Amino acid sequence: MLGVGVDESLLIYLHSAVLHLHRPQHDSSNAGPKPSAQLVAMQRAAHQLLDHPPVLDDPLALRILGQADAAALRANPGQYQDPTSRGLRSSLVVRSRLAEDECASAFANGVRQCVILGAGLDTYAYRQPNAALRMFEVDLPATQQWKRDCLQAARIPVPSALSYVPVDFETSTLSQGLAQAGFDPDQPAFFIWLGVVMYLEHQAVTDTLRFIANCAAGSTVVFDYVVTAESLPPLLRVPMQVMAKHLAARGEPWKSYYEPAALANQLGELGFARVHNFTPHELNQRYFSDRQDGMQLGGLSRLMHATV
Repeated sequence: MLGVGVDESLLIYLHSAVLHLHRPQHDSSNAGPKPSAQLVAMQRAAHQLLDHPPVLDDPLALRILGQADAAALRANPGQYQDPTSRGLRSSLVVRSRLAEDECASAFANGVRQCVILGAGLDTYAYRQPNAALRMFEVDLPATQQWKRDCLQAARIPVPSALSYVPVDFETSTLSQGLAQAGFDPDQPAFFIWLGVVMYLEHQAVTDTLRFIANCAAGSTVVFDYVVTAESLPPLLRVPMQVMAKHLAARGEPWKSYYEPAALANQLGELGFARVHNFTPHELNQRYFSDRQDGMQLGGLSRLMHATV
């Protein structure tokens, strides 16, 4: 556990073995075009079964998986109870909970538009309590069609305040897609951008942040990112390396890493007036302080909150 007296090659082997042994034991009948989107959805659903009380209370998480996947998960939720899965699940549910908490705060302060970039199988728009909040889900066309099929199969109704924004960034832009969907650039918006930045090149990340920075005053974004190896203690660099290789082998390599202070400075240069970089300790205190189930954040990824 501590890595004391163990060389790096053995640590890499051990972490790789953990990922292999604790891979899902059920072959999904409802896997979509992005393996990461299915993985996140399974962990959110497992959270509803394993962790009490849930940090992220999502009554739709199991339903959107489809009957076969939901039944398999209910039959064997323990496959996600190992320390590796619990650590990943901690990160996934906290990032969603933080984004939803901050969106609710923005709504209370008058924001009436919410844009979810890379929505995957996220269910926030379908259990969102404020009918006056206009929602936009942005995703690749194939991923979005998969989600709509999942929603239809689960009989989850699509709110009238939700607009789908299919964007293929090779042929269109976020600005064009949102404009066609009825997004009002003269009104502030809250952007949720989770589980996406690490899969993009730096320039694509900068272009998206610049677009948000040029939105109406009061617009906000919450996003997560993977820190550079140099920003981590030595013992965390090994699991980062193993996880990156594991995802690359599945066809979704990490492409962008950031040093927290440098990223905060970049956001200021792009035009964001207020920037808050959440530390793992801060979020552990906020969401896990009274828990006894071992849920804790590590340090591979961080969450950023930036306001125009």
